[in-house]
Amino acid sequence: MTKYFGTDGVRGRANDTLTLDMALAIGKYIGAYYGKERHAKILIGKDTRLSGSMFEMALAAGATATGANVYLLGVCPTPSVAYLVVKEKFDCGVMISASHNPFYDNGIKLFNHEGKKMDDAVLEEIEAFMDGESEVEYAINDALGTAIEWHEGLELYESYLKECVNCDFSGMKIALDLANGSATATAAQVLSELGATLEVIHSSPNGVNINTKCGSTHPEELQELMRENKGMFDCGFAFDGDADRLIAVDENGDLITGDHTLYICGNYLKNRGHLKENTVVTTVMANLGLYRAFDRCQIRYEKTDVGDKYVFENMEKNGFVLGGEQSGHIIFKEHMNTGDGLLSALKLLEVMKKSGMSLRELSEDLFIYPQLLINVEVKDKHAALQNEELLAKIREVEAELGEEGRILVRPSGTEPLVRVMVEAKTDALCEQYVMRIVDFIKAKGL
Repeated sequence: MTKYFGTDGVRGRANDTLTLDMALAIGKYIGAYYGKERHAKILIGKDTRLSGSMFEMALAAGATATGANVYLLGVCPTPSVAYLVVKEKFDCGVMISASHNPFYDNGIKLFNHEGKKMDDAVLEEIEAFMDGESEVEYAINDALGTAIEWHEGLELYESYLKECVNCDFSGMKIALDLANGSATATAAQVLSELGATLEVIHSSPNGVNINTKCGSTHPEELQELMRENKGMFDCGFAFDGDADRLIAVDENGDLITGDHTLYICGNYLKNRGHLKENTVVTTVMANLGLYRAFDRCQIRYEKTDVGDKYVFENMEKNGFVLGGEQSGHIIFKEHMNTGDGLLSALKLLEVMKKSGMSLRELSEDLFIYPQLLINVEVKDKHAALQNEELLAKIREVEAELGEEGRILVRPSGTEPLVRVMVEAKTDALCEQYVMRIVDFIKAKGL
């Protein structure tokens, strides 16, 4: 098990839990690891947060010191790094971002030469070097590497995205919330070049306003814009900080979550014979309403642990072409090895254009069950979830909910918490059943 790298890279508060020295060490090791026989070729991208340049320079300095040639993509979406690593035959790629986190956090995510998350075995070697348990040799003389600004890479990525949809969007008017993040580098450009008319908000990053009351985690302003100008926009799109997730908004200002996107695109692909084994991959956090709707449409589904990493692993193993998370991280495997918010937007627009239907019409048969999630602090999350009395209480709730809801109780991946989630027909029922479990955990002092 990795020590610093979670399911989405190393992440922490800049110069506190994620330090300059850590970035320098990661750069040194990947430069040496991939440069044993020649100069390694490494791609580095970043989002718009204030610490991005600091970590970019540290990674580049470390990698060039051990002989790598580093290409600096600048501000870009995470999926652009994953795509370009493969297309331009880089040894690996690095994305500097903390996704939807506040500006003071940052992260370092590593991709291998296939544009996939780097293998744990390599990450463990990097961590050992970070902890001083191994050494690398510095390059000297003409073995030193160099750093090159390579903004042309974004043009290659944008061109590819436009090839992924077989139509233009002339006559469509779209509202965009770019979260003052990575989407500012590409989203408006690509959509306007495909013919769409745009109204753009939160597109002026200053290093500290990324994700601040905007983007996919805070789409309220986008929703209000849609509602105040009802009939003016066909839809709205809100991205997260590094633009690998998308939350859409229909013409009435109502949210179109990742579950809606899976439903809309799953049906579209199935009806055209392009949905492998008529199966969509979800996580266990997908809404019960999505499964009920899939059952009616005769679309099968797989459930994985929470995390796009696990969704992708299932898709790759079984050859499935569509999967994702409720949070808006959607993978179109025929085009990308990772979630891409802009690609998801393009695919939704393609379905709208080809069907002549709105997002509301496309998702009207999907009933999203009200959901309530409460985190409970516990002494030992794993011991708590093995407590027989608690398990009996959970089974009791399951029986009462029957086919009209569900309960999911699971440990947090990073904190001493148990997450209690209930879906039911009403908000009142959700609260009733969640609190029954939460109160029991607290009363027992688990």
